[in-house]
Amino acid sequence: MRDFVDGSAFNFEQGQRARKLFAAVVLAALDDAIADDKKYGNGPEQIARWARSRDGREVLSCAGIDPNERVVKGLMEFVSKGVRTSVALSREESERRMAAEAESEAA
Repeated sequence: MRDFVDGSAFNFEQGQRARKLFAAVVLAALDDAIADDKKYGNGPEQIARWARSRDGREVLSCAGIDPNERVVKGLMEFVSKGVRTSVALSREESERRMAAEAESEAA
């Protein structure tokens, strides 16, 4: 029984690592689309085309993201904002957004 539990825990950990790897691929795709948006102006269309493709749907599924149209619209909106993923995920950006929301609520 102990071997089964150890094997299940190992498999779960491996699955979590794989999910993080695919999530990193999604973040890289978002960064590429943001770069395309700044250079060519077609970033949201690029990420939508990728997310709707068979490869994109597979990567999103492996990252634990349901590849539905709502997700595609969210990815397009994220790309249109033009904030790179490393900045958007940073603590400083989060604090800045929270301060801006608090400021707008106070007004």
